[in-house]
Amino acid sequence: MDTARIRFGFEITIECPAPLPMLLALSPHPEFDGELFGSSQIRTEPPVPIETYSDTFGNQFSRIVAPVGEFSLWSDCIAEVDSRPDPVESSARLAPVQDLPAETLQFLAPSRYCESDEMGDFAWENFGFYTPGWQQVQAICDYVHEQTTFDYKFGRPTKTAHQVHLEKTGVCRDFAHLAITLCRAMNIPARYVSGYISDIGAEETGPTDFCAWFEVFLDGTWHAFDARHNTPRIGRIQMVRGRDAADVAMITSFGSYDLTHFRVWTIGLPHGTDEQEMMTSLEMRPNTPALVFPA
Repeated sequence: MDTARIRFGFEITIECPAPLPMLLALSPHPEFDGELFGSSQIRTEPPVPIETYSDTFGNQFSRIVAPVGEFSLWSDCIAEVDSRPDPVESSARLAPVQDLPAETLQFLAPSRYCESDEMGDFAWENFGFYTPGWQQVQAICDYVHEQTTFDYKFGRPTKTAHQVHLEKTGVCRDFAHLAITLCRAMNIPARYVSGYISDIGAEETGPTDFCAWFEVFLDGTWHAFDARHNTPRIGRIQMVRGRDAADVAMITSFGSYDLTHFRVWTIGLPHGTDEQEMMTSLEMRPNTPALVFPA
């Protein structure tokens, strides 16, 4: 298998008025099958104790108490991944509900951000004539991609898939939520995923961010789809997955804080970069632009 190496990580700085308990979903998923160079563990400045645990979806969470004042979280690592784009299995079919594995059934039900029970009529009227399976899911992706305008100013934490459908705007998680909702309305198991996507073979669009996509269960396995980009990409590094974003918020805080700095990097490394060069590069975080969110 041909491979590519991707440097990935984040740097987040907050200001806390009081000690603040936090849950962090910022680590690669334990089932990530690429090879990692360096440590993918979350580090903090100043250092604080970190407790890790797994949730019901197998995601790794970190539990901390952030101190008063300025507090930074960061991680920097290199992954070796398959250099081929997301596979396209156009003949993959959907199994009847009665034949689906029991563990996939929870991904058919409505959830906090994915009100599939409200969108059944629309889904069947617009996508019911496609062959059940890959063709149907791709048609849903095409619709969401073409009908929804991306911009950070359109994001809000309470926005649901039905609202995305009506407003036709959103951020990457909104694209994923709407596609998931339409899939579930058509009895296609679909789950929410977030993590890193490399820039290998893709046009640069400015500062990098974490990205959300989704997976559907066809022909006995999970397949990645991306309604925002709507094209196969190289180097998806999954952090978390669940029914929707409510299950896998990157940061859950039990109190208030101010976000003062946020940047994410996914950098494709040149072919031929040896292990010593990689380890040396990890001694200093890369100089990449920070992402500025609208007020």
